[in-house]
Amino acid sequence: MLEKTTRMNDLYDFYQSLLTPKQRSYMSLYYLDDLSLGEIAEQYGVSRQAVYDNIKRTEQTLEDYEKKLGLLEKFQARTRIFRSMRNLLAHDANPELLRLVDALEKLE
Repeated sequence: MLEKTTRMNDLYDFYQSLLTPKQRSYMSLYYLDDLSLGEIAEQYGVSRQAVYDNIKRTEQTLEDYEKKLGLLEKFQARTRIFRSMRNLLAHDANPELLRLVDALEKLE
């Protein structure tokens, strides 16, 4: 479950601007604020099932965006490359290369 929560949070970070305000709100309350379906339902005056359905559809929407755009996958690949570059530079510290890696990471 923690793995799914982490993935949804990551996908939400990348694609939240593509979601409707209600989708953003439900996802934020459920995944970021850790509210239960019942608590969200009470807050919005809807059924627990309505909240569940909305969250499930939004999760699928986020996965669809990732399949089409791949922003999270590309970010994770760049992060691995930066980590490898830092490890290589730790053995042969070139200040100029280290500065360039830092500059690239800041662009993320």
